[in-house]
Amino acid sequence: MRRALLWSIAWLMLESVLVAGRSDDSETSSRGTTIDNAFLPTGVSDRGWPFVRGPAFDGHSPEMHLANDWPKAGPPVLWTRELGQGYSAIIAVGRRCFTQTQTIAGQFVVCLDADTGDTIWEHRYDLPYELVGVYPGPRATPTFSNGRVYFAAPSGLIGCLSADTGQRVWSVNVVEKYHGQGAEFGYSCSPTVVDGLVILPVGGPRASMVALHADDGREAWKSGDDPASYTPAYPISRDGRPLVVGYLQNGLVLCDRRDGRQLARFDLSQGYDEHSAWPLYREPLLWISHPFKAGSILLEIPAIAEDSPVQRLASVRRSPLMSNDILSSVLVGEHLFGFDLFEAQAKTHRASRGIFRCLDFETGDEKWSVGTGRPRRDNGTLESTASEIGQAGIVAADGKLILLNELGELILLRATGERCEELARTSVLSGEIVWTPPTLHRGRVYVRNHSRAVCIYVGDPQLLSSNRPTLSVADIPQRRYRDWAATILAIEPEFAFDIPSNQWLVRWFVVGVGLLLLGQLVGILVAEVARLRGSVATPPNSGEFSYSECTSRSVAFVGGCLGTTFLSGWTNEFIFTWPVSLFVAFEIAASQLRSRSVAVSVPQRWRERFSISFWLLTMLTYFLICRRLSLVFEWAFLLGPLGAWPLQLWANHWRKRHQPVSGRGQVWLAVLQLLAFVGFFGAAVLGLRGKY
Repeated sequence: MRRALLWSIAWLMLESVLVAGRSDDSETSSRGTTIDNAFLPTGVSDRGWPFVRGPAFDGHSPEMHLANDWPKAGPPVLWTRELGQGYSAIIAVGRRCFTQTQTIAGQFVVCLDADTGDTIWEHRYDLPYELVGVYPGPRATPTFSNGRVYFAAPSGLIGCLSADTGQRVWSVNVVEKYHGQGAEFGYSCSPTVVDGLVILPVGGPRASMVALHADDGREAWKSGDDPASYTPAYPISRDGRPLVVGYLQNGLVLCDRRDGRQLARFDLSQGYDEHSAWPLYREPLLWISHPFKAGSILLEIPAIAEDSPVQRLASVRRSPLMSNDILSSVLVGEHLFGFDLFEAQAKTHRASRGIFRCLDFETGDEKWSVGTGRPRRDNGTLESTASEIGQAGIVAADGKLILLNELGELILLRATGERCEELARTSVLSGEIVWTPPTLHRGRVYVRNHSRAVCIYVGDPQLLSSNRPTLSVADIPQRRYRDWAATILAIEPEFAFDIPSNQWLVRWFVVGVGLLLLGQLVGILVAEVARLRGSVATPPNSGEFSYSECTSRSVAFVGGCLGTTFLSGWTNEFIFTWPVSLFVAFEIAASQLRSRSVAVSVPQRWRERFSISFWLLTMLTYFLICRRLSLVFEWAFLLGPLGAWPLQLWANHWRKRHQPVSGRGQVWLAVLQLLAFVGFFGAAVLGLRGKY
C-alpha cells in the first residue's frame, strides 16, 4: 500500500513536469501570461465562439490584444488541413473546434484539435448532399452548449452529440415531423441553443417556430404558420423579457422564448421570398436586411404586455442601402458595417457585385463606402485591390473588423465611421468562392472553404510562444482565382435559379434552328465544291454521314459551343446555344448505332464506340459547366434525346436505303434533322413545364 502511494506521488510529479514542459498545450508567452487568458478582459469568462455568430449572436468577440497590422508576408499560420465540402463555419470552444463537412463518403460533424487541426472524432449523419450540385454540402454551423454539440442537416435532421466523444444523444427530423416548408434549397438554420431550448424556424402548419428541450429533443413549444427561410432564430430581450426573432419567408415574428406565444409581427412579402442574413438588435431597435436588392428596414420593438394581442411592428425607416444576402452585417457602436449587394443573388461562380459600406445605424446615412460595384478584371482574372473589399463575413473585436471575403482574402479594418482604414490584407483561401464567415478564439482566426480549413494567429505577436512552430501564408495550398464566368458568359440570368421564360425558350429555339441551317448551308457548299472537283461526296459505307453532313454537323456543334458566349455579348441578351451541341453529339452517336445481328467491320465498331463516348463526354462537360455557372435548368436539355430518338431512327433508316444521297435527298435529311431538333427541344420544354 505504501509502495503504491509512493509510486502514485512520483507519477503525479512526473506528469506535472511533462505537462509544464509542453509549450503547445500551455502556450505560455515570454511574458509569462497564458494565451488562454491574455485575450480576454479581466472578469470576462472564456465562452469561446460557440455559435455561428459568436457568444452573443451578434458577430462580436470580447477578445482584445489583437495585432494592429500583419507582416507583409501575412500573419503566422498555425495549421492547415484538407477538410471537404460545406458552407458550415467553424465554432471553437476551449481546445476544440467543430464544423460540418462532406466527402463522397457522406456528411459529418467533425471535432478538431484547435491547436493542431487533427481530427479528434467525426460523426457521420447522412449521405452527401448535392455532391456535384450548385451548393454542395451542409449549410448550417453546429452549436456548442453545456458539453454538447447540436447540428442541423440539409434534410432537416437536428441532432445532439456529446462534445467529448461524438456519440449521438438524440435526433429528430423537424422538416418531416412538422411538415416544414420554405427551405427547398436545403435546411440551413444553425440550432439556436438558449435557456435549455433548441429553437428553430421550421415553417410547418402551426409550427413556423419550434423549440425542443436541449437535453432530450422533446418538443417544448411550437407556434405560427409561416413558411420558414434560412436565417436561424435570434434571441433578444425587451425590458428584460426573453424573446426570439423568427425571420421567416413572408414575415418577421417575435415570440416569447418561454412558451412560444407570438407577440408581434411584421409582414414582409407574399409568395416566394428568402432571407439568410442576420438581423441586428440594439434595444429597442431591430434592423433587417433583404436580398434581391431590396435594401433594409429599421423596426422598433415595443414593450408588450403579458396579455397583449399580437401587435404589428412599426417601421422606423426604410433604406435602399445595405442589401445583405449570404453574409451578414455587424453593428459596432453607432455604425453598421456590411456589404451592399447590387444584384439579385450572390453567385457561386464569381465574386458578388456591390459596395462595402458603413452606415449610421439609426439614420441610415452613409458614412463611407468602398468599391465600384463591379470587380476589376485583368486578362480574364479577377483581382481584388485596396479599392475593393467585396462580400465578406465579419468579426468585430478590439476596435477592429476581421473580414474573410469571397475571394478568400483575410482583411483587417479599423472599426471607425470616419473612413475606411485598412490595416492589413492577405490571401489565405484563394481559388474558389468563400461563403463561410471567420471565427475568432484565443487570438486565432479559423476559416474554411470547400477544400481546406486554416488556423491563423492574429493576436499580439508577443503573446505567441516562441517555441510554437508556425507556417507562413505562402505554405497554404492556394489556387489563383480565375473568373471563368466573365469569359464564358457575357450575359447571365439575374437570378441563379431563373427558369427560362417562354420568350427565352422561343429565342433559344430560333437561334438553334438558325445554327443548324447555317451548318446545312456550309455543308451544301462543301458538297458543291466536291462535285465540281470530281471528289466523292459520300463515304463508301452505306448509312454513313456524307462529307457534307459531317461538315454541317461540325459547324453546328462549334456554333452551339461558342454561340452562348458571342451571341449573348453581341445581342446583350442571354442566349443559350449549348443544347445545339448536345443535339449534334446525340445525332452523331445515334447515326452509328446498328443492330447487333448485323456484321460490321472493326473500323465501324470503333467509330460507333468513339461517337457514343463523344456524346457522353459532351453531356458530362455540359452538365459540369452549367453547374459551375449556376445554370440550374441544364438538366432539362439532357432529356432532349427522348424526344429526338424516333425521328433520328427514321433518318438513319432513310439514309441507309437511299445511297448515294441525291440533292433532293439532302434536303429531306435536312428537314428530318430540323424535325428531330424540334423533338429534342420539345422534350426539354415538357420536362421544365412538368417540374415547374
